[in-house]
Amino acid sequence: MSDSRTTRENDFGTWVKNVWQVVAGIPRGHVLTYGEVARLAGPGGSARRVSQAMRRAPRKLALPWHRVINAQGRISLPADSSGHREQRERLEREGVRFDGDRIDLDRFGYVGALDQLLWGPPPDPE
Repeated sequence: MSDSRTTRENDFGTWVKNVWQVVAGIPRGHVLTYGEVARLAGPGGSARRVSQAMRRAPRKLALPWHRVINAQGRISLPADSSGHREQRERLEREGVRFDGDRIDLDRFGYVGALDQLLWGPPPDPE
């Protein structure tokens, strides 16, 4: 195996672990897009590779995979699949609201998640 190939594989392995860390850090009630996860995980990956990285995660990590959606604010799984239903149900249980089949990324996406990570969860309305 060439040195450059080994370096690329090691870099991808590091990037995969970064993806796991980013996904593990998505706060309850928020979502990130595949592209945002890829960007936050650092150079060397793309939105298309995020799902590959998540599939490689050991089960014991229990990643909140359901909090990763596509750039249009939609669940990427086929609408008639059990995986789609499970992902939607998990998100709704966490308080994420859908408008039809879309999630408002301004409310539940990266900015809201970043605010929560920095400042903590918003107070409960009285």
